[in-house]
Amino acid sequence: MLAEQSTPASPDLTTRLLSRWPQIAERMLAEGLAAKAPAELPAGHFTAEVLPTIYACGRAVLDAIASNREFTKPEVAMFVAPVAERHAEDRLPLPLLIDAIHASAQSLLAAASTEMRPDEMSDFIHVFSRLLDLLRHINMTVVETYTEVEQSIYHAEREARRELCSALVRGLPAEELAARADTMLAEQYTVLAIHLDEPPRTGSAANLLTRRRIRVLQRALDALTGTTTPATFDGTSGIALLSRSEADVLDAERFDQLATRLAEQFGVPVFLAEFSEVARDDIPAAAKDATELTELARLRGKPGGCYRLDDLLLEYQLTRPGPARERLAQRVIPLLSSPHLVDALEAHLQFGADRKTASRRIHVHPNTFTYRLRRIADLTGLDPADPKDSRMLAAALTVYRLDSA
Repeated sequence: MLAEQSTPASPDLTTRLLSRWPQIAERMLAEGLAAKAPAELPAGHFTAEVLPTIYACGRAVLDAIASNREFTKPEVAMFVAPVAERHAEDRLPLPLLIDAIHASAQSLLAAASTEMRPDEMSDFIHVFSRLLDLLRHINMTVVETYTEVEQSIYHAEREARRELCSALVRGLPAEELAARADTMLAEQYTVLAIHLDEPPRTGSAANLLTRRRIRVLQRALDALTGTTTPATFDGTSGIALLSRSEADVLDAERFDQLATRLAEQFGVPVFLAEFSEVARDDIPAAAKDATELTELARLRGKPGGCYRLDDLLLEYQLTRPGPARERLAQRVIPLLSSPHLVDALEAHLQFGADRKTASRRIHVHPNTFTYRLRRIADLTGLDPADPKDSRMLAAALTVYRLDSA
């Protein structure tokens, strides 16, 4: 006779919740955002910061429940306080955050009730009680964190550093502001212009997004330099000033990496322009030139990144006013009524003598491409096949594009 086989014990409620926790956490975030989050915010605005916290904190709580251990308020604060601090710095309204937290808690309760079996009512009540304790700790941590941020002694220093940077960029006296900002003035700075490539935003979420970007940029600059870096960034553009001692340890690649990292966090291309070893009195002119470089890079269709004057020498010089610049722009005016000729010229300037590749770029036969180049020569008096004339056409097209933009 075969021995009777015992039925293995089924996983308890907390174990089943843990097994589904990634999906439950995502649902909690979605329900929380659906409660009150401004609709104008870009997709994923909260995901990178909030979802990992929900996931990690929730697992820790469920593990504590499974082992019958209290999950204390200090443990909750380890997970929640950093996120609450960032929301407070962004000035996300506290009632909105509390509403979102409670919507997430209701989502978790619904998931737990779905997982509960008829004979697990006592387990469900136990888990529910512990989750209520968690919710109380979260609410207290969030309120306390918001209060601390609003009363932070560092707020005045941050504003003073912003005013200090603004004064240096405008060429105004800065000694008193430096004292208020607890910052030593340097003799030389690296001037870093920042520009985001996106149209202006409107709506109730615009200010929230702006504050978040200011915070993210400031943290990135401070992490890069190892100190607090004065900056005037307004969420779209601005200037940062790195003292000579801070910039000495940074190579060009670090600024390129900064542009890439900011683009990933902001979700739009980020253009930086760097002018190094700038004397304090020369900061206003360098800030103006650096800002112009970011605009030139964007208008010329360059990819996001960090640019120096050597990268855009021609474009920079062609933006200087004068009769030669105006005459250059006029040379391509005969082409403007024929966009297909402009496309052919741009393809030629990009690929040079490689006419097969250039013609493929604009989807025409090489013979058609050759005809269009001859037509350009007839209209402008400049032959694209001639190296000298080709350089003239390139300069003229650049000036026209910059003027149009």
